[in-house]
Amino acid sequence: MPNRRATMKDVAARAGVGFKTVSRVINEEAGVSDLTAAKVRKAAAELNYRRDMTAGNLRRAAGRTDSIGLLVASVDNEFDAKLHRAVEDAAQERRVSVFSSSTDEDADREHQRALTLLARRVDGLVLMPSSGDLSYLQHELDLGTPVIAVDRPPKGICIDTLMVDNESGARDALTHLIEHGHRRVAVLAHLATLMTSAQRIAGARAAWADAGLPADSLQVVDGVSTDEDTARSLDALLDGADPPTAVFAARNEIAVGAVRALQRRAQQHEIALIGFDDFGHADLLDPAVTVVRQDPARLGELATERLFARLEDRSLPVEQLTVKTRLIRRRSCGCEA
Repeated sequence: MPNRRATMKDVAARAGVGFKTVSRVINEEAGVSDLTAAKVRKAAAELNYRRDMTAGNLRRAAGRTDSIGLLVASVDNEFDAKLHRAVEDAAQERRVSVFSSSTDEDADREHQRALTLLARRVDGLVLMPSSGDLSYLQHELDLGTPVIAVDRPPKGICIDTLMVDNESGARDALTHLIEHGHRRVAVLAHLATLMTSAQRIAGARAAWADAGLPADSLQVVDGVSTDEDTARSLDALLDGADPPTAVFAARNEIAVGAVRALQRRAQQHEIALIGFDDFGHADLLDPAVTVVRQDPARLGELATERLFARLEDRSLPVEQLTVKTRLIRRRSCGCEA
C-alpha cells in the first residue's frame, strides 16, 4: 500500500466488490450479505481504511482542514480544563479549530475517540494518554499526521512528549513534611498504572529513603479516585493503630476530597496536608492548602506549539520536554505563611 490513506476504491479492489457495495458497508446501509460485508470489513482493516467524515468538504491549502484534535482525561478536571483552554487559545491565534473529548482514563474509549477525531481529518492530535497501547496511531504518523503526548508518556509509539517533573515535585512535598518533623505520612494516589501517579509515588518514597526513615512508616494507598475513596481511605488510616500525622494527596481531586474528609472529622488543623497541583480556592480555606503547583496552561501551550512546528517540518527530531513544579507553602503543612 502506498504511503497515503486508503480510499473506498482501494477497499473495493482488495475485497473484489464494487464501490457502491463498499459504500453501503461503510455507511451501515442494508442490501449487502453478511459474507460480502465481512469481506469488505476485512479488506478495510488490512488497509487501515478509516471513513473520511470530511469527504466532499472543501479543504484548505496543502490539504489541511485547519482543525486539530485534543483528548484529555476529563474536561471537568481543573488541570485538564486549564490545559484545554491553553490549547484552544494557541490554536485560535492561528485561526485553527479544536475538536476535543474526554477519555475517562479508559483505553478503549481513548482508541474510539482518537479514531473519530482522525476520521474528521484533523491536521494533528494532542492527547493525554491513558495506560493503553497507542501503536494503532502509527499508521497516522506514517502518513504525516503529528501526534503530541502531554502530561503522560505514550506506550507503543515514539512521539513528542511534554510532561511535568512529577517525581521531583513529590520529593519536594515529602521533604517539606519531613522538615516539619513528620515521621508517619500517608500518600493517597490515583492509578499507579498511570505514569504520573507512579512517578509521584516514586518521588515520595525517594524522599523518605533519603531521610533514612523506615519504609513502613510511609503508608501508600493507591486507586483513590473519588471523594468517597478518599474519605474511606483517610478514615481507615486515621482510625488505625498508628495513624499518620500528615497526608500527601497526589492529585488535585484527591486533595479536595482530603480537605472535606478532614473537615468532617474536625481534624483539618491537626493533620498536615499537601496536595499535588493547585485547585480553586485552595488559598482561601482554613487552613489554606499547601500544594505542588503545576502549570497545565504552559503544557498546553508548548504542546500546541510543537504540533504546529511539526506540521511545518515533519523531519524535526522527537523531543521529550519536562516542565518544573513549584512548592506553594500555605498553612495546611504547618507553615505560618
